[in-house]
Amino acid sequence: MSEAMEEQDFIASGQQEFLTFTLGEEEYAIDILKVQEIRGYDGVTRIANTPDYIKGVINMRGVIVPVVDMRLKFHVGEATYNQFTVMIILNLGARVVGMVVDGVSDVVALDAEQIRPAPEFGAALDTQYIKGLVSMEDRMVIVVDIERLMTSQEMGLVDAVASA
Repeated sequence: MSEAMEEQDFIASGQQEFLTFTLGEEEYAIDILKVQEIRGYDGVTRIANTPDYIKGVINMRGVIVPVVDMRLKFHVGEATYNQFTVMIILNLGARVVGMVVDGVSDVVALDAEQIRPAPEFGAALDTQYIKGLVSMEDRMVIVVDIERLMTSQEMGLVDAVASA
């Protein structure tokens, strides 16, 4: 079967592919189309006066890429850096952003109806970046709207050009 036909079948079936990754004991998923590459964690250049979850920047083939440690952002797990720590490079429109996670798990295809809405927690927990939850075998996966999170004003990664 040709690649174009497989892609058409995939789109016709209403499925979407997600990259799953771990943060502490939790598993998360993001739209695979936002992922540019996956690489091992390299040291970053720290930038003064940034929130603790913004680790700094890296120079990736001439592009300065801000790096966010998702463990610190989501307050899950200990932020230890070892040979298993992974950096997912995201392509979000005109912006390239790196995110540090504990590990990458898998690529999964999900139907829209498999994604259940996130429960409301009121003002105690901000769920605006959570698309929903998926029950997969014996685990629960949190589906994150990574573009919405990374381009939010709170993250401070939005260019004046991108927000105009």
